Amino acid sequence: MREDILTRARAIRLVIFDVDGVLTDGRLYFDANGQEYKAFHSRDGHGLVMLQRTGVQAAIITGRYCEAVRVRMAGLGITHVHQGCQEKAPVYTQLKDLLDLPDQAVAYVGDDVVDLPVMRCVGLAVAPADAHPLVAREAHWQTPSPGGRGAGREVCDLIMEAQGTLAAACG
Repeated sequence: MREDILTRARAIRLVIFDVDGVLTDGRLYFDANGQEYKAFHSRDGHGLVMLQRTGVQAAIITGRYCEAVRVRMAGLGITHVHQGCQEKAPVYTQLKDLLDLPDQAVAYVGDDVVDLPVMRCVGLAVAPADAHPLVAREAHWQTPSPGGRGAGREVCDLIMEAQGTLAAACG
């Protein structure tokens, strides 16, 4: 891992995730009644739980609203869940102000151009392996795995490794 990425990761106190294309593979599933379904990777969830136990907070800012997201994030202990956010930058500003954090203490994980305004502000901008090329180009780091297939866990592991908490978090 490059030292500049580790330096950025050491400062992180909050990591914000987009959902579709980051914590899911980006595909949208609907039944005949319009009910939306999402598939989340269990390792991403476990990484989020471990990261929060080290004192780093996690949050969600996503453009769509889906009850499955609310349920999954509640199960992971994530209380800062913002859904239906067509413009993510104002929500980001409110969240970092609420938590009294500078930009350098925040990481953001996004995969598409709607994420760029926030990614350009934070101390550590991350894109999954299969992110849109414009997003990948502006990210500080790109995960080895695609969205919904372990990318979230890799972000959590990176931050914990940089902060020296990974070994203890793994038990």
